[in-house]
Amino acid sequence: MPAEIDPKLTTRAAAWELWMDAPNPMVTFFKTLDVTCPVRLSRKRKLRFNMLMDFCVGRAASSIKEFYILPVGQKLIKYDTIAVNTIVKNADGEASSCDILFTDDLDTFNHDYLRYTELVARSCSDNDLSAESMVIGTSAIVDTEIDGAVGMNSGIFNNPFLIWGRFRKKLFKYSLPVSFQFHHTQMDGAHAGKFLENLQTEINSLRRRI
Repeated sequence: MPAEIDPKLTTRAAAWELWMDAPNPMVTFFKTLDVTCPVRLSRKRKLRFNMLMDFCVGRAASSIKEFYILPVGQKLIKYDTIAVNTIVKNADGEASSCDILFTDDLDTFNHDYLRYTELVARSCSDNDLSAESMVIGTSAIVDTEIDGAVGMNSGIFNNPFLIWGRFRKKLFKYSLPVSFQFHHTQMDGAHAGKFLENLQTEINSLRRRI
């Protein structure tokens, strides 16, 4: 269960003092990923590309302890689980939010992804796990190619967030520029960099499933 922890008793004590009252504590990194493996796997096994990306995001984050804590309001909360959020186009043609609890098994994650995104699309109601899990936000802007995006600091939504557009083909490979926004109280640049390296590693590991 999520629980409030004392920032002064964690490795984020200094970051808490430096960044919690900063006017803009959000940091954005940009990275271009090689997504050849998920593109090929999605076509071969008829899996959704964004589901595969969300699965890799969950795997990449799950081994980094900073992803299990999050500043919420003026509290630091520790979580036991991670969820990955995706934006769904609903039956009204609008955007709804869908959280999927991360599980390390691809078939199980795919089943949950399809179940909840379809439910959200039909009901036009969000599936919100933020009270139970540390949620990593994702948004796929599939109508166009983008080089990156910078979110805003609302002071409410402090969760880490990834944005990407349409993947690009060059010869026999596919690339995808992504932006990764995070709250500096939650993690430092080194943790964010490690996450992005993990993400590429997890994407590459899909090769054995093709």
